[in-house]
Amino acid sequence: MSGRRPVVAVTGANGFVGGHLVPELDRGGFDVRRVVRRAELGDVVVPSIGPETEWEGALAGVDTVIHLAALAHRKVEGEAGGFYRSINTDGAIRLGRCAARAGVRQLIFLSTVFVHGRITDGRAPFREQDILHPCGLYGMSKAEAEAGLEAVALEGRMKVSVIRPPLIYGARAKANFALLARAAKLGLALPLASIRNRRAFLAVQNLSSFILFLLEHPDVTPRFESFLVADVEQVSTPELFTRLAAAAGRKAHLFGLNVDFLGRLVRSIGSEQVRDALIGSLEIDLSKLMSTGWRSRVTLDEGLRLVFSP
Repeated sequence: MSGRRPVVAVTGANGFVGGHLVPELDRGGFDVRRVVRRAELGDVVVPSIGPETEWEGALAGVDTVIHLAALAHRKVEGEAGGFYRSINTDGAIRLGRCAARAGVRQLIFLSTVFVHGRITDGRAPFREQDILHPCGLYGMSKAEAEAGLEAVALEGRMKVSVIRPPLIYGARAKANFALLARAAKLGLALPLASIRNRRAFLAVQNLSSFILFLLEHPDVTPRFESFLVADVEQVSTPELFTRLAAAAGRKAHLFGLNVDFLGRLVRSIGSEQVRDALIGSLEIDLSKLMSTGWRSRVTLDEGLRLVFSP
């Protein structure tokens, strides 16, 4: 045997997920090629991702590409849909085609549960085989990217594995989860006590573990496959906050408001998406994930404690 370590290129290597994943890949014996936008942050610089990006230099000698980079959780002025499509859809498909031409054997694409929709109120938990009903610019751009990458996989010999996570949490997480974690750490009182929902979440450690599982068990997936990946426990918003506060060493302070009133209030100061994330249910059927033989690395409580670890 040559002893050559498999080369894995990671786009968005300096982001939230990439910052947790890259050290795991290093420890797992992979030769990691970090693909970033600025030279001081990684090994290979790709200034922007889009339909014309030149990937040849970044992909030479690569066995697997893990595509994490995407436009999300930010406001875009002007033609927002065009930005999302250019980066998340056309950019991902361009990467897939270049990777296939370069002889890359596997591409792992981080998509989103929002290709299925935003809530599961009044319906069964989302399953991979459901007809997709993407919502929002982010969800639609990811669904279109999945379709394009499936075509790339079926046309050639490169395997494509798609991961559809719900909210990913962990140390240095951003957006809504960061606000919730800060409120828990400060001991703030929140009007969540009357909410009766059930939502899936995903510890970044479990996401990293599943990506490593796909790398180490390439025969788990056929030419193109998608996976809904989440923690085993799916809990209500008030329970999540209570356990998040406990992880921070604080007591949760919750009070109740009429849920309909709370929903209208959140919509008025935020958006329909924020209202759904706070009050709506988002359940995931994990049967397909569990059938692979993969198991979570951390429990929900362990993952929440790691949010506040140094």
